[in-house]
Amino acid sequence: QVQLVESGGGLVQAGGSLRLSCAASRNIFSINDMGWYRQAPGKQRELVAAIATAGSTSYADSVRGRFTIGRDNRKNTVYLQMNSLKPEDTAVYYCNAIIRGSSRYSWGQGTQVTVSS
Repeated sequence: QVQLVESGGGLVQAGGSLRLSCAASRNIFSINDMGWYRQAPGKQRELVAAIATAGSTSYADSVRGRFTIGRDNRKNTVYLQMNSLKPEDTAVYYCNAIIRGSSRYSWGQGTQVTVSS
C-alpha cells in the first residue's frame, strides 16, 4: 500500500506563488507517470498537470503557463510550482500516479490552496 503525502499549500493573495510537494511511502516516481489533481468545493477532481517517466509534461488549459510540474527522483518527490495564482485556483490539491488515464493509488489527504482576491 502506497501512502501519498502532499504539502506546501496555504493562503496566498492573487498573483502570488506556492510550491507543492508530494512524497510517497516508497519510490514510485521513477516508475510511474505522475499527476497533480485538484478538487474545488462542489466540483469534481480534475487533473491539472502531469509528468511522464521520460520527463514530458502536460497541463490543463486553465493552468498552462502558470504551473510547472517536476520530479526529483533522488528525493522521491514530485512538486508543483504555482505562479500567478488566481482565486479560481482555490482547491484541495492531490498527487497520484497515473495509469491508463486513471489514478493508481489511494488518495492522500491533499493540501489546501486558498487564493484570495
